[in-house]
Amino acid sequence: MASGGTSHNLPLALLLCLALSSSVGGEAARRFWIENDTFMKDGAPFQIVGGDVHYFRIVPEYWKDRLLRAKALGLNTIQTYVPWNLHEPEPQRWEFKGFADIESYLRLAQELDMLVMLRIGPYICGEWDLGGFPPWLLTIEPALKLRSSDSTYLSLVERWWGALLPKVAPLLYNNGGPIIMVQIENEFGSFGDDKNYLHYLVQLARRYLGNNVVLYTTDGGAMGNLKNGSIPQDDVFTAVDFETGSNPWPIFRLQKKYNLPGKSAPLSSEFYTGWLTHWGESIATTDATSTAKALKTILCRNASAVLYMAHGGTNFGFYNGANTGQDESNYKADLTSYDYDAPIKEHGDVHNSKYKALRRVIHECTGSPLHPLPSDIEKANYGLVKLQKVASLFDIIDNISDPLKGAVSEHPLYMEQIGQMFGFLLYMSEYQGKLSSSVLSIPKVHDRAQVFLSCSTDGVRNRRYAGVIERWSSKTLEIPNLRCSSNISLYILVENMGRVNYGPYIFDRKGILSPIQIDGITLRHWKMYPLTFNSLDNLPKIQLITQMPDVRASKVSIIHGHSEKKLQESSFYSNEPEFYEGHFHIDSESEIKDTFISFRGWNKGVAFVNNFNIGRFWPARGPQCALYVPAPILRPGDNTIVIFELHGPNPEVTVNSSRSRFHVRSKTVRMAARGVQSTVQWIWSPRPVISTLVWCRAAIQRCKVPLRFAPLSAMISRARFIL
Repeated sequence: MASGGTSHNLPLALLLCLALSSSVGGEAARRFWIENDTFMKDGAPFQIVGGDVHYFRIVPEYWKDRLLRAKALGLNTIQTYVPWNLHEPEPQRWEFKGFADIESYLRLAQELDMLVMLRIGPYICGEWDLGGFPPWLLTIEPALKLRSSDSTYLSLVERWWGALLPKVAPLLYNNGGPIIMVQIENEFGSFGDDKNYLHYLVQLARRYLGNNVVLYTTDGGAMGNLKNGSIPQDDVFTAVDFETGSNPWPIFRLQKKYNLPGKSAPLSSEFYTGWLTHWGESIATTDATSTAKALKTILCRNASAVLYMAHGGTNFGFYNGANTGQDESNYKADLTSYDYDAPIKEHGDVHNSKYKALRRVIHECTGSPLHPLPSDIEKANYGLVKLQKVASLFDIIDNISDPLKGAVSEHPLYMEQIGQMFGFLLYMSEYQGKLSSSVLSIPKVHDRAQVFLSCSTDGVRNRRYAGVIERWSSKTLEIPNLRCSSNISLYILVENMGRVNYGPYIFDRKGILSPIQIDGITLRHWKMYPLTFNSLDNLPKIQLITQMPDVRASKVSIIHGHSEKKLQESSFYSNEPEFYEGHFHIDSESEIKDTFISFRGWNKGVAFVNNFNIGRFWPARGPQCALYVPAPILRPGDNTIVIFELHGPNPEVTVNSSRSRFHVRSKTVRMAARGVQSTVQWIWSPRPVISTLVWCRAAIQRCKVPLRFAPLSAMISRARFIL
């Protein structure tokens, strides 16, 4: 029996051996490389049709949705940066969960049969705070020389990649994963020419990833950039980027000069589908037809391209970047929205002309099958939301300031110096007011300072708003004498609006970076209070404002109950930083949908939903007037909105939204408890966020309220959910 059983199983054993041999052979054949100026995958020519989709700009619950939309566009490859500051927010405190769970994101791409081009930095640019560098690098003395052969800087890069790259290595294509290429640095040729730095990065990457992985650089398609940024002698592939609409083929021929012979597959690794937008600018858009035509000139001649962006996403929290002009004072912060006018909108919608035009071109040029067009994600209007003013910042500064980071110093310290890496820092000192008015001078503030004065008069504490000093405009401010019996307290609230992510001024410390003078005399003895937003649910409920009686859930409204006359009588009307809180109820899991909060009529600040920082708003500057609220941050039952408003909204007008269809109209509304009626214009847009942003600007113009110079009393106060 035993003998017969063994003989009977011999064919099965042989089949198993053959299967194992075939499997091993198949794995051995799994390979990605470049030869004859062509990308090769598993022995056959391969055309990269890719797109940037950044995991850190999307709530993890939507990763699969966004990747499927990219795949339906016709993409076979996803490109993403890896931001160091997300994964090492403090020295040697590693984050690889939630938004930072890069391994899950890469495996998900593979499950969806998509390849990956991974951009590991250490510098990434990407309109991301400090170009992806962790801001604690700015605290090291002597000061680091970022993006260079500085030995201290390189040792920290080595520590970072020592944590990251062992997670990446098993996911390389040759090891069975989705990663076909790994980018070193980013557009270094437009920054410097330290080739020793680039050589070191290559050696370090190969130490963890091996010699078979295709490493690449990306630089602008001009001779100077490619000369400084390419390292073909290290067998690193040189890719190019260039302005959409430029003739790509002369640039691809130039690219060939900076690659080894036979190793120059034509690749635009950043084919721009749109562009970034700063606060105060018009929203950047590009024409769908011309964008598709430009892509066609690449793909239909068998070259490769990566759409930047395929899907932009959102700069949640305080992670938006910034740019400068000729000097560092010409500062421009990026919006919260990173929609980028990409074919997949910030909120995931794909039923737009650009998505359809690019999809047609990709199908025409590559013959890839047309996957079914995904349906747009459902959105919801959650009804009336009543906001209460719960506190002034100055009333709760001891509650909201981090005592472990607070500091006392002879001179003002910069934010990073006391561990305040993002957000706000309040500076306080005292001086004697002897003149009828004085001149406050802060030569270097990063980025925006609100100035307040306070003292006691007849035993009553008097606080007054003095004005704003901004990095990009005035550096002096005339301040009044409060005629107090005691010294005058000077409070300066400084906002870090996002660190520079590109160019020569990237070493961008935040806070007050210079002495502070009043009438030419330097102020000393400073206290610094770093603001923390970790426990907003516990804000004390003080100074409650008038609220509207409950109505049915078909409406959304916010009420503030003082008249304009009383408003103007207040000595620090609408300029004192304040916290507002509101609640709305969602009955069941099935009713949780994406939504947006519009801030037209508010001034400037930050918004939180269920303790999640959905980003900055600044409709007084524009152009973005609405913040995206993805469904996964909502929950059945009670949901909480907290708004930190730096100047205060206009408390005069109540605005209701209804389900009327997509046009501008006038609506007369009644303010609760005061009998005041006001006629205002409001907007309902069919295509947020971009349409919402454009129409928001149009609506303000229709109301004859200039975007930048209108007094707040002329603006419409509201914060509402919109579809």
